[in-house]
Amino acid sequence: MPRNGAFVVGAIARTGAPLSEIIKSLGVSKQVAGQLVDTLVARGYLERAVDPDDRRRLTITLTERGGGAATTIRSAVEAVDAALLRRMGVESVSQTRATLAALAQIHRDSGQPDPGGAV
Repeated sequence: MPRNGAFVVGAIARTGAPLSEIIKSLGVSKQVAGQLVDTLVARGYLERAVDPDDRRRLTITLTERGGGAATTIRSAVEAVDAALLRRMGVESVSQTRATLAALAQIHRDSGQPDPGGAV
């Protein structure tokens, strides 16, 4: 799975949000996003198809392999979350998440490119 691939596959499975919204939340360039999607398609996690309602658009869906990966990703996230909560407690984890979200927003507001945007 390429870098940021788990995020994209998990977000599609979890939210069903349009791919453009998911990619935007990564904060990477269109070129990097396109390479990521191309890689996920080539490796069998996503499938591209022409939108039957608008032939100018493509739809992106999870393949069976992508669905299986999404299930594995979700299980791993839940296991890490549970271990973190046991070790640190709800208040500490909540504060840490709020701090990390604020740092991410500061970075997005700065307009700086994502240093880890490679596929």
